[in-house]
Amino acid sequence: MSVKIEVGAGGIPHNQILIYGLVGSLVLVYLTYLNTITGTQYFSFFGGLAAVVALLWGTDTIKHLCSYGLGTGVPSAGMIALGSGVVAAVFGATTGIFAPIVTIIIAAIIGAVAGVLANNVVRMDIPVMIVSLIELAIVGAMTVLGLAAMACGTFEFLGMITGTAVVLGFAVPSYEFSVIGGSVIAVIFMLGAIAIQHSFNACLGPGEKQDRTLMLAAECGFLSMIPVAIISFAFIGLLPALVALLVSIIGWIYTYAQYITLSKRDAYAWLDAKPILEPKGGA
Repeated sequence: MSVKIEVGAGGIPHNQILIYGLVGSLVLVYLTYLNTITGTQYFSFFGGLAAVVALLWGTDTIKHLCSYGLGTGVPSAGMIALGSGVVAAVFGATTGIFAPIVTIIIAAIIGAVAGVLANNVVRMDIPVMIVSLIELAIVGAMTVLGLAAMACGTFEFLGMITGTAVVLGFAVPSYEFSVIGGSVIAVIFMLGAIAIQHSFNACLGPGEKQDRTLMLAAECGFLSMIPVAIISFAFIGLLPALVALLVSIIGWIYTYAQYITLSKRDAYAWLDAKPILEPKGGA
């Protein structure tokens, strides 16, 4: 048996955020395909924006799940999300143009299996566990796929396993210098996992507000984009990588400033606050 613990109320309904996150991340990942269509790499940054949108959705999902008394389970939820996401993203990437859609389907299956095991084997018996782990697996998958596409300019598997090494002055294809072969995918895993865990953990408490929590999620997303943009200098052209870095920095500065403003707003609301009084009950 589980007991639902109410956290900060109000704001956008979770199902609405789910739709925005799923559709938004899918569309933004597909916008990186403009690189293939145009023969350029200037649209790589859309992959990072897809990750940001997915992380917003994932943060609200973690809040929804952890309202059932799983406050200390936030890191576990984040690791399950990105662990499932890496498997789904790498498998989905092998399907070419259908990669984002296949990634979502595979992630949903993995999340459903994890949810069933958590409720029926581990016996956590949390009403929203299965649905939440399905959502988090998709969030993790879209985050990994988006940041990988940002790093190498494509969401297709061949682009993730092909890099360029210079041998005797000649550029030759090399697996070791690729996103997967060079373990950049491991860096993406950690950046996404930390980003999805941190926001609700940092804002959890009686004064938690949805707009502040989601703004911190966006800030963490853009912050994760910055190192990926720097990494992308090794895989895509100089100017496309600069564009991605510029978008990342501008997005981070804006969301960080907004988060500080919202934090000051909520801190002011608690200024000189009195201790929480226990409700008077009968004998």
